[in-house]
Order: sequence, then C-alpha cells, then structure tokens
Amino acid sequence: MKLRAPAVPLITVDPYFSVWSTKDVLNEGTTVHWTGKPNAITGTAIIDKEEYLFMGDKESKKMQQTSIDMDACSTTYTFTASGVELKLIFTSPLLLERLDILARPVSYLKTEVSSLDQKEHEVEIHIQVEDTICLNTAKESPTEGSYCELKSQIPCACMGNIKQDVLNKAGDDIRINWGYFYLTAKAEQAKVMIQKDEENTMLEAVAVCNTQTASEALFVFAYDDIYSLQYFGKNIKGYWAKESDVILEIISRAVTEYDEIFALCKKFSEKLYQDASVSGGEKYAELLALAYRQAIAAHKLCIDPNGELVFISKECFSNGCAATVDVTYPSIPLFLLYQPKLVEGMLRPIFQYTYSGAWPFEFAPHDAGTYPLINGQTYSNGTDPRDQMPIEECGNMLVTITALCRAEQNYEFAKEHMPVLKKWAEYLMQYGADPENQLCTDDFAGHLAHNCNLSVKAILGVASFGILTENLEGKEQSEKYFTTAKEMAEAWLVRAANGDGTYKLTFDQPGTFSMKYNLVWDQIFGLNLFAKELIDVEAKSYLSRMNTYGMPLDNRAKYTKSDWLVWCGSMLSNKEDFEAFIEPLWKAYHESESRVPMTDWYQTDTAKQVGFQNRTVQGGLFIKLLMDRKL
Repeated sequence: MKLRAPAVPLITVDPYFSVWSTKDVLNEGTTVHWTGKPNAITGTAIIDKEEYLFMGDKESKKMQQTSIDMDACSTTYTFTASGVELKLIFTSPLLLERLDILARPVSYLKTEVSSLDQKEHEVEIHIQVEDTICLNTAKESPTEGSYCELKSQIPCACMGNIKQDVLNKAGDDIRINWGYFYLTAKAEQAKVMIQKDEENTMLEAVAVCNTQTASEALFVFAYDDIYSLQYFGKNIKGYWAKESDVILEIISRAVTEYDEIFALCKKFSEKLYQDASVSGGEKYAELLALAYRQAIAAHKLCIDPNGELVFISKECFSNGCAATVDVTYPSIPLFLLYQPKLVEGMLRPIFQYTYSGAWPFEFAPHDAGTYPLINGQTYSNGTDPRDQMPIEECGNMLVTITALCRAEQNYEFAKEHMPVLKKWAEYLMQYGADPENQLCTDDFAGHLAHNCNLSVKAILGVASFGILTENLEGKEQSEKYFTTAKEMAEAWLVRAANGDGTYKLTFDQPGTFSMKYNLVWDQIFGLNLFAKELIDVEAKSYLSRMNTYGMPLDNRAKYTKSDWLVWCGSMLSNKEDFEAFIEPLWKAYHESESRVPMTDWYQTDTAKQVGFQNRTVQGGLFIKLLMDRKL
C-alpha cells in the first residue's frame, strides 16, 4: 500500500478492544486505543542475547523498520537488526461472511524470523501488554493476573481490574474497565508470564525462534468482556458466546484455526482490492482497505434476549451514541455488499425502542442509547423536541430498510414493520418537500431551513416506501407513494435550481451549493425521479469546487465529510472523473498531520481533523462498489 495511514490498525475487534499505532515507525511510540489513550503493547527481540525494540516505547536499541503494508484484514511490518529480518503480521479476522469468526474477541500477531547473513541466529520474541488495556485510565484501580489452561498445553494468562463492575458507565472518551484480557503464545518454545508490582500488572509472552528450524511464532490477544451491552435493561453477551461462552474454548479454537482463518482473510482482502481497483482505481482500493477494519470494529455484535442478532455502532469521538440511525445510513454500503444481516442488526434496536412506548414522536428516533447502554435515545436529552432530526431519520430508516431488502432479495424484514414505516413515509409526504428549520445528519453545521439535500432524502424516503409497498402489497397500493415522490422531485428541480445547471444549498439562497449526496439512491434504486442528464451537470460541477484535499460539504465552510464525498463522486458518469474526485481524499489521509484512525470530518485546505475519528461511517466509502454491483 502506498497510502501512509494516519493511524495504523493493529488490533480491531470492537469499540473497546482496539489498539493502534499513530507513528510511521512502530517502535517510535506507545501503542494506543483509538481514543489516543495508551493501550501499551511493547515488542522486543533478543537476537543472539542482545535486545532490540520493534514495537512501542522502551529504552533499548531499536530494530530498523524497512516496510509497512496493509490490506483489509492485516497489517504487516518488517524489521532488521544484527543479520536478522523480523516480519510481524497483525490480523483481525473481520470476515463478514463468517460471523462466527468475526465475532470472536480475538486478534492475532504472527512473527517470522529469517537470516539476512546466511548465519543461524537464535531470537527470543517478547510481547509485553500493560494493564491499561483493561482499565479506563492508567492506575485507576489495582489489577491482577492469573494463569489459564488451554488445550494442547498452549501457555496463556489473563489480567483484569480487581473491581469487576460490569457495564458500569457509558460515554464517548471511555475505555473498558471490566472483563479480562488474555495473552497466548504458540511456538516450539513459548511461555506467558505475569509480572506485578504494587500498582500494575503486565503480561509477557515469550517465544524462542531460530532462523533455520523454528522461525515462526503466533501470539493471540483476546478479551472477555463478560457482558457486552445492556439492551433495554438486560445485560447481553457478545455473539461469540453462541459458539461457546467459555472464552478459553474460543481462544483454543482461534489458535488451532489460525492458518485457515488467515488464508480466508488474505483471499478476501485480495478480492476486495481487485474489485475496488476495477471499480475506482488503486487509490480507491487503498482507501477501502484502510476503512474496512475500522468500519466493522466500531460496532459490537451481540444476540438480544429474543435470540436475534443486534449490531450496535458507537459514535466514536462524536457523542458516544449507540445504534445511531444517521451513522447507520452512511455505513451500510459495506454491509449491504458482504453481510446484509448486519444491517438488520443495526435497525432492530431502533424498531424495538420505537415500539416500547418511550418514544413520543411520529417520526423516527435518532439513536437507541449511549454505548454500551442501549436503553433508549440519549441524543438531545432523549425526547427534547427542539433538537431532533425528524426528516433525516425517517428518510434514513426508509432508504436503509429498502436497500436491505433489495440486497437480500427478500422483503420479510420490512413486512413486520410496515405500519410504522408507513407512518414515517407519510410524515415525509407531509413535511419533507420543504423542511422546516431543523438538523440533518450533518448536525455539526447547525440548524437549517429549506435544506435542498434534506428534501432529496424525504423524496427518496417516500419512493423507498413505494418500493416496499409494491413488493409486499402490490402496484395499486404503491402508486400513491411513487406519484407523490415524482411530484415532489419535479417541484424540487424547479425550486432548487440555481439557473446554471447546479442546485442550491437551500431553496431560498440562490448562488449557493452543497453536496447532494442523498441523490445517489435514486441511481442505485433505478428510480429516475431526477433525470440523469440533470444530475450529471450537478455532479460534474463538484469537480470545479475542489480544494487541495477535497470538495467542501457546502458553501458555508471549508470542511468536508469523507463518506459524502465518495457518495458524490460515485454519481460521476465515468471512472476517470471518479478517480480525480477521490484522489484528494486519499491525499488528505496520506498527508494529514492529524494522526488518528480515519476521521470523516476534516478541513479541505489543510487536511486537519475537525472532529470524529474511528467511526463506522467509513463503510460509506464502499458505495462505488455497491453501485457497480447494482442492487
């Protein structure tokens, strides 16, 4: 990969079990949680009795990093020192077609040593993990460790907070401080040790290798969070517990199946890169490879008390909201492509909350809680009407569930929710043509009346309900919704026009512009509510509005959103224009001084982060692939 990642994924399992390097060189600083707080993992190699550092921060001689590469599931480094080459392969096996593997709270590090000078060398690989990985803040509580027994006598140990207060708090800049972290090592000579002083615990795994006969070692990181979420008052476990609720059994299987799992990851990653290159070029393929693990691991996969799958997002460095509808909406292209069942899992908590009686409005809610407590909307103090997103969330829910049914080629999931979907569609018919002063998903930009892009979402929401109705109840029942959507679109084209082929930010502000990213669903669904030749002019105009690092979201500011930028680029009529449109996004991540997991909100003149990081909305970058597949 030629792209210099702003932050490099090492362990990406869920919003809590997450370790990154924010340095270009792995041994130039402490590894961190996606929030930037230390989750320190240190790696050293003792080569012929001399110690060298290859990961983290420690007073020691350093190995020289000679390369770094990434694909969708793995990050690979190579180092050299004293006649030895060391390869590190970090893999989080987030295989969307294998939910059993994806859900395991397990991540791998495989090491390989080889001789550069044709001499035999003995190499000890040491991996040390500090207890910050199982605390919200360093030294907040005493920790303790214990040894574990795995099958085949593979060494393993765990550590955790002495005070096990499960699911004790919710919020954004918060890390887990309950449950237990596990470290395992597999090699011909391997051991795991517990080191403890008055305040800290540390696990250290050691594998002895030599460059001729036993050159490989496997380290496995795992986390048992005991309960993953509180779901409408009940604590629920991760989906992985379906396989076995004994974490040592899960770790044993993960160790045994590594070669098979890694081969599946490599095959998937190669196919993704190939498909993305054909669709949008090599820079597009690299963006998708970088986004893939982040977009999935900003969720937690669980089973609800009814035995149904739920896939809960966290708004990372946004506000910590969980199962947020306007985060789900931009993220779905990735999941529609590879595992639509997860989109069902995103929508299920919203429907449950809507039916609970706690939601008082006729429009759709914004979220279902603050991670990891899924007990009802927390945005805007839950039910404060002043800062809701009525048009936004109704449109999001209707478009999303329609896209889901199209992807599954089955409308059963929508069938059980048709009464409330109809209510939301009719809300859009009544209020969506010219939205009153309100927020949309870009709520950081503030309230806005007569929002043209929000009106597009309302139009497509109505048409989406027409699709659902046609497939479930017949053409006669759906005609009302298609006719209304068509009339709304015809009026929109007149009232939103600037007069030069482009369209306004708001109906009452001539000479303005904005990204009309919602229009992409008109093309994906083949609705043709907005004539393609007209939208081609609008989309082409975006190329003329580019700054160094991309097109601004609208004329009010220089910042942009990565997901919406790619959605707009996907509406361009040829691949060359698409590549030109997304190249500044690639450049933004490549050059930004903001060393964080991919931000989706940054300045187009400097590439500096404005806010947000590690969010699942980067799944939206996959929309060009989704368009080419044709739902």
